[in-house]
Amino acid sequence: MTSGNLTSCTSPPGSAPRRRSIALAAVATLLLVLPFAAGCSKNSSSEAPAASGSDPVVARVNGVDIKQSDLALAEEDVGADMQAASPEAKREHLISYLADIIMVTQAADKKKLADNPEFKRRLAFLRNKLLMGYELQDEAKAALTDDALHQTYNDAVKSMGGQEEVHARHILVENEDEAKALLDQLKGGADFATLAKEKSKDPGAAEGGDLGYFTKDQMVPEFADVAFKMYPGQLSNPVKTQFGWHIIKVEDKRTKQPPEFEKVKDQIEAFLARKAQTDFITKLRQSAKVERLDKPADQKPIEQKPTEPKPPEQK
Repeated sequence: MTSGNLTSCTSPPGSAPRRRSIALAAVATLLLVLPFAAGCSKNSSSEAPAASGSDPVVARVNGVDIKQSDLALAEEDVGADMQAASPEAKREHLISYLADIIMVTQAADKKKLADNPEFKRRLAFLRNKLLMGYELQDEAKAALTDDALHQTYNDAVKSMGGQEEVHARHILVENEDEAKALLDQLKGGADFATLAKEKSKDPGAAEGGDLGYFTKDQMVPEFADVAFKMYPGQLSNPVKTQFGWHIIKVEDKRTKQPPEFEKVKDQIEAFLARKAQTDFITKLRQSAKVERLDKPADQKPIEQKPTEPKPPEQK
């Protein structure tokens, strides 16, 4: 994990000269699949359902109990379709959904559909997929120790090494003549923020052209090269970029401070979890014997490695 990749979850206002949108890196190393599995249990007793502590029986369908934990599993499966429903309506829908599953499953069992070879293949595949998810979750959980979290954070903070930030405003216009005219007004005492609101075509004009604090790599080179050579309070000459012509005013300079541990803890956890899973699969691939029967013996299959997970990018 490098300094350039650790950041807090907040970002400075957006602006036209941004070279790219800085956001959390979307790293999809592995898909942890947790498919729905009905955990309904057969209850041969004819007595009324008895609450079993934290997992009470809430319904019974043809002798099969539906427990509170089954409702939670069902909600994972269909919850997105019930976001607008009230809690009571959602509960009734989940119970009805599970009841339908039980009734249809019982009908399928009478036809011995579970003996169908295609069903068995799919069942084996889904079992393996679910078990893989649990195993990878277990690997991730084991990696998330307090020592590992703080060590990763400390390593990133050390490598940040006093990165400079500039706080600036700018006014963006179409051509150089407009920029020169605005610069003359500013030198004559016009208020920068007011002119930015009136004249700038940048989305940040409403904020008086305020770009907040940014590092050099967050701006296009032409803009950054000028801004980082200026001193607080200084106005630039017109600067041309791909977006148009800018007048820049530097408000402040500072050494970038690392975000607090708690503000980036979730990002560090996600990074370590994905890294642990990637390392685990890589280790398995190195020791496993994988035979390709669809290729000639002298033709080696293309080696595929899990995508190396990356920490969130710096803003």
